[in-house]
Amino acid sequence: MSRLNPRQQEAVNYVGGPLLVLAGAGSGKTSVITRKIAHLIQNCGIRAQYIVAMTFTNKAAREMKERVGSLLRAGEGRGLTVCTFHNLGLNIIRKEHARLGYKPGFSIFDETDVKALMTDIMQKEYAGDDGVDEIKNMIGAWKNDLILPPQALENARNPKEQTAAIVYTHYQRTLKAFNAVDFDDLILLPVKLFEEHADILEKWQNKVRYLLVDEYQDTNASQYLLVKMLIGKRNQFTVVGDDDQSIYAWRGARPENLMLLKDDYPSLKVVMLEQNYRSTSRILRCANVLISNNPHEFEKQLWSEMGHGDEIRVIRCRNEDAEAERVAMEILSLHLRTDRPYSDFAILYRGNYQAKLIELKLQHHQVPYRLSGGNSFFGRQEVKDLMAYFRLIVNPDDDNAFLRVINVPRREIGSTTLEKLGNYATERKISMYAATDEIGLGEHLDSRFTDRLSRFKRFMDKVREQCAGEDPISALRSMVMDIDYENWLRTNSSSDKAADYRMSNVWFLIEALKNTLEKDEEGEMTIEDAIGKLVLRDMLERQQEEEDGAEGVQMMTLHASKGLEFPYVFIMGMEEEILPHRSSIEADTIEEERRLAYVGITRARQTLAFTFAAKRKQYGETIDCAPSRFLDELPPDDLAWEGNDDTPTEVKAVRGNNALADIRAMLKR
Repeated sequence: MSRLNPRQQEAVNYVGGPLLVLAGAGSGKTSVITRKIAHLIQNCGIRAQYIVAMTFTNKAAREMKERVGSLLRAGEGRGLTVCTFHNLGLNIIRKEHARLGYKPGFSIFDETDVKALMTDIMQKEYAGDDGVDEIKNMIGAWKNDLILPPQALENARNPKEQTAAIVYTHYQRTLKAFNAVDFDDLILLPVKLFEEHADILEKWQNKVRYLLVDEYQDTNASQYLLVKMLIGKRNQFTVVGDDDQSIYAWRGARPENLMLLKDDYPSLKVVMLEQNYRSTSRILRCANVLISNNPHEFEKQLWSEMGHGDEIRVIRCRNEDAEAERVAMEILSLHLRTDRPYSDFAILYRGNYQAKLIELKLQHHQVPYRLSGGNSFFGRQEVKDLMAYFRLIVNPDDDNAFLRVINVPRREIGSTTLEKLGNYATERKISMYAATDEIGLGEHLDSRFTDRLSRFKRFMDKVREQCAGEDPISALRSMVMDIDYENWLRTNSSSDKAADYRMSNVWFLIEALKNTLEKDEEGEMTIEDAIGKLVLRDMLERQQEEEDGAEGVQMMTLHASKGLEFPYVFIMGMEEEILPHRSSIEADTIEEERRLAYVGITRARQTLAFTFAAKRKQYGETIDCAPSRFLDELPPDDLAWEGNDDTPTEVKAVRGNNALADIRAMLKR
C-alpha cells in the first residue's frame, strides 16, 4: 500500500495531543505507525532518540523497525527505540538495577526456571507440588495486576489463594537472593520503581518525547500504567488498537483499557480506520454483522474495494472424522484445480487438540502442512513412545526403538547396563533386543540386570505373538494396560488433566491403526503393514518439519492466526461448546469468543468456509453436536449451507474418489 487513504493520513499528521487510532482488521495500521514515526522525525523536529514505539512481539517490532528504516534517510533513525513492552522494561531495570536492589548481570528466569523454583518451594513448604501450574498462573496474574505478596496474602479468600500467596512470598524472596527476575517482573518492577522514585520517573519521561503503542487492546493493568507513567503530563502519544480483536483476556489483557483513555485524556482524538485492504465485501459483511452483537464504545464498519466475493460456505459433516476428511479433500481439490500453492490455505480451530485428526487426513492424502501454535501429533512424547513400541514389534532389530522404550515406563535398567548390552551386541553382531536373553550376556552383567532384560524380551515376544493373531488391536491395547503406561503419564505430567489428554492421544493412535486395517478393501493388510504405514507417515512428517521453508497448508489455533492472512480459510469445529468454548458459555464470557470468531473470519482474503460435525466422540460415547450460535448470527444471504442431505456414506465416498480421480486425470492430459 504505497499511498495512504484520508483517514490514515489524518492519523499520521495529527500530533496536537493524545490520539487513539481504532484500526479494523486489515486496515493498514502498520503503515500508519511507521509513516507517523518518519513524519515525527522529518517534519516535526523530534529526534529519533526521543521516540519510543512499543508492540507485543519481537517479530512485529523487527518488521516495524525495518519499514521505518526504509522511509528514513541515512542517520535519521539513530537512537530510535522500537521494541516490545518487556524489552523496554528490561532496559529500564538494567539502567536502574541499583535502585531496585539488584546487582549488575541479573538473570531472567524462563518458564522452566520459574516452575522448577516454585516446585522446589512447594516441596519444602508443603511436602508436595500438587497444583504448581495453577499457583504459577495465579502469581503471574497478580503480577500483571500489580499485586505484591503482602497484598496477595491480605486479599486471599480461600486456602488455595492463601497457599499461592505464601508461595509467592517465598518465590520473590528467593528470586531476589538469586539476583534474578522473571518475565512478569520486567513490567512490574519498572512500574513500582516509578511509583516510589519520582526522580527516576522524570528522567525516563524526558527520554520519551513521543510514544507510540501497537495492539493497545492487548495491554494488561501493569502495561497500561507503564504507558501512562511514561507519557506523564506531555500527553504526546498515539496508540493503535481494535477492541474487536481483543482475544487475550485469559492472560490478563484488558480491552477496557481503550475505553479508559477517554477518561484519562479528555482531549483524546479518535481516528477510525475502516477501509480493509485484505478481504472481499462478503467476508467483511459477515465479520461486521457478527461483531455487532457485542456492545461497543466505538462503532465501526469495515469495508473494502476487493469485490463482492464468493458465498461463505457452511459445511455440515456427519462426524469429526468426516469433517477432517472433507477439509483435506477440499484443499487437495482446490490445489489441483487452481494450481494455488498449499501455503495459500489455512485451517483454523479453537484448540490444539482438534489438529490431530486433520493432520492424519492431510498425511493420508499426501498434502504437506505446517503446524503453528502447537506440537505436531506425531511430535508428542506419548505418541513417540507408542510409535517406538510399534516399531519394535515390527522390527526387533530397531535399536533406537529399543532404547526409547526400555525404560518407558521405568524398569530400573540404567545407562551402564545398556552400555554393556550395546557393547556385547556389537561384538556378537546382533541387535540389542536379540542380545537381551543370550547366555553369554551373563558374563558381562549381574544376574539382577539380565533378569530384567529377559523379562522385557519375554513380554515383547508375547505381544508380537498376539499381534500376529486374529485381534492385533486388542493385543496393542492390552500391551498399553500391561505396562501401566497411564500411571507413567500421571507421574510425568503436570496435572491429571494433562495426563488424561496425553492418554487420549495413545488411544487415538491405536484407533488410527484400527481404521487403517479396516479400510483395507482387499483384506490382505497385516498389523505390520499398518504400523509400517504409520511409521512412514511419522518419518515424512518429521522430514517435512526439517525442510526449512517448505510450503504447506497452514494449521493453527484462532489465537495464533491473529495478524495473519490467507486466500483460503477453513474454520473447523463451529459448534456449541467448541466455539464458543464450553467454559465461556458457563462463565457467560461469550463476547471474547465472538471476537475470536471475528478474528478467524477476517483472516480470509478470498474464500471462507466453516465446518461442523453433527456428532462427535467424547469420553468413549457419541454425542450430538449443535451448530455454533455464531453461525445463526451471520447474514443468511451470504451463506451457502452444504451437507444437510442423507446420501449414504458409501455413495459419498465413491463420488469423492471419482471426482479426485477425474481431477488427477485432467492434470495429466
